[in-house]
Amino acid sequence: MTLQVRQVSKTYRGAGKCVQALLDVSLQVSPGELLAVHGASGSGKSTLLLCCGGLLMCDSGEIIVDGLCPYALGHRRRTAFRAEKVGFVFQQFHLIPYLNVLDNVLAASVKRNSPPSRERAMNLLEQFGMHDRLRHFPGELSVGERQRVALSRAMVNAPPLILADEPTGNLDPKNSRVVFQALRDYAESGKAVLVVTHEDVSLSLAHRTLMLDRGRLENQESRG
Repeated sequence: MTLQVRQVSKTYRGAGKCVQALLDVSLQVSPGELLAVHGASGSGKSTLLLCCGGLLMCDSGEIIVDGLCPYALGHRRRTAFRAEKVGFVFQQFHLIPYLNVLDNVLAASVKRNSPPSRERAMNLLEQFGMHDRLRHFPGELSVGERQRVALSRAMVNAPPLILADEPTGNLDPKNSRVVFQALRDYAESGKAVLVVTHEDVSLSLAHRTLMLDRGRLENQESRG
């Protein structure tokens, strides 16, 4: 599955001000690839990720995921499309505080009550060294442990695309490398992974890196 971003622009308007978050951004992420978009805070990274994930409509341009434009789908179909095709990893984790580790991962599963989903969730948590924390709640976990739970949740449906927004922003160097290596390994299993980050660890572990500066993508890719 390929993600294509074609000449996407997005402007935020309000209180008499306009902020150009993205300007004619084009890129492509192919199966087997981890692409890191590197940029400072305020460069438009999170806006780019939200547009790619079908969560924020751009002003112009196209987002194509697996041959479809999510914004051409109705609300229900777009929600189902995201659940099946896209895994999200956010800097703030967004774990459900009253669910334990295992149930937080299963909450994202499209077939959460099936034995295969439960088995996959447990296998992912074991892979990330969380097998002895299944019944713990998010408030009982370290920052690095919460991020590993968030990664497991993003991967539980084996989505063909993962979008990660500053996935190591709250982590120490050791845990940052663990997270990026897990995302690289996931990509190399035949999936597409797009990470937006300001962390330098991405420069050594991503298959490709592009720079985003004030909404403009340096080394702009040609339209596919």
